[in-house]
Amino acid sequence: MPKRFSSLALLVLAIPVSGDADDAPTSQRLALFDGTTLDRWAASGSPFAVEERAVLLKGGVGFLRAHHRFADFVLELKWRARSPEVRGAVCFRSPLPAPGQYLPNRYLINLQPGWEGALEGTGLGAKPELIQPGVWNEMRLRVLGSTAALEINGQHVWTFDGLAEPSGWLGLYADASCGGPLEFKDVAVTEIGFRSLANGTDLTGWEGAGSDAALCWKVEDGLLMCTGRKGPWLRSCEEFDDFNLRLEYKLRPGGNSGVYLRVPASGNHHGEGAGIEIQVLDDAADRYKSLKAYQYTGSLYAIVPAEPRVARPAGEWNTMEINCRGTHYRVTHNGVDVIAADEGTAAELKQRLVKGYLGLQNHSEEVWFRNLRIGPAE
Repeated sequence: MPKRFSSLALLVLAIPVSGDADDAPTSQRLALFDGTTLDRWAASGSPFAVEERAVLLKGGVGFLRAHHRFADFVLELKWRARSPEVRGAVCFRSPLPAPGQYLPNRYLINLQPGWEGALEGTGLGAKPELIQPGVWNEMRLRVLGSTAALEINGQHVWTFDGLAEPSGWLGLYADASCGGPLEFKDVAVTEIGFRSLANGTDLTGWEGAGSDAALCWKVEDGLLMCTGRKGPWLRSCEEFDDFNLRLEYKLRPGGNSGVYLRVPASGNHHGEGAGIEIQVLDDAADRYKSLKAYQYTGSLYAIVPAEPRVARPAGEWNTMEINCRGTHYRVTHNGVDVIAADEGTAAELKQRLVKGYLGLQNHSEEVWFRNLRIGPAE
């Protein structure tokens, strides 16, 4: 391990891989940090602060991890080192660090002043001459198949062909224990191969199951919303088989909803020949304290319970990722894998459909969804 990385913090997200970011027929851009909140991140170590639309570590070692896995992608960000002693790095296609450590074991792009751009362990060297010290610098990292290409401040730094894993974690480290702060802003990722399922304007791509969706569903301020009135569940207009579905949701106190996967037109998600429901619930509500384990958020309802339970308090945004391939299901809730099941661990899954509609449940309660998108299964 390079000495200069002996103590660092990590900002992580996970990533899958398919075509060229510039040529791919579909792609979905997501602001991982919008300058206001860290809703899409899990934090550990020294606390990060949000100031003047930047996230920064003023001292110590901190670690942020984004909530989703990714494949082919383009990462764009700006960073600023306020001290020549601060340490930092971007990691990609990486495993999570070992327990008690901050560094993964592969694909680290150094941000330490004087070493900026070096890809550790590959012989691809730094280009500190591209850096403007003490001011905002820009990075663009494109990862496609087995190849990664880095630009700093619009200038090509290197292209590396030899990525061994088709997916892995993407991260940002910061260690300000010897000087700082290290700041990041305008962090965004373009997910190659993904497309939006909600246009933020109307219900295009969706329909009410059995009656008019407008009875209880609407788009307001760019958010897809169930109003809580009586009416149908919301059904996708197309069917899906294997996929990776990503979304964010928010509930009222005591709220209840669900995400339907591969259901028939009827919405059946119980028993042989049915689809699956992923539970969405205000887990902490007192009225739900005696439910069965498989009735809490993230669970394959009535089949496999989510473990651990990581739902945020009512009124806060949660992230969810659902990966379906054949009878294998993986559910990632707020960045934590809470379900990994298939017909070998849950025999009932063999009886369930592997192609059908997506759906959002109307449980006569208000619920909001945003950033719904779908891409290839991992």
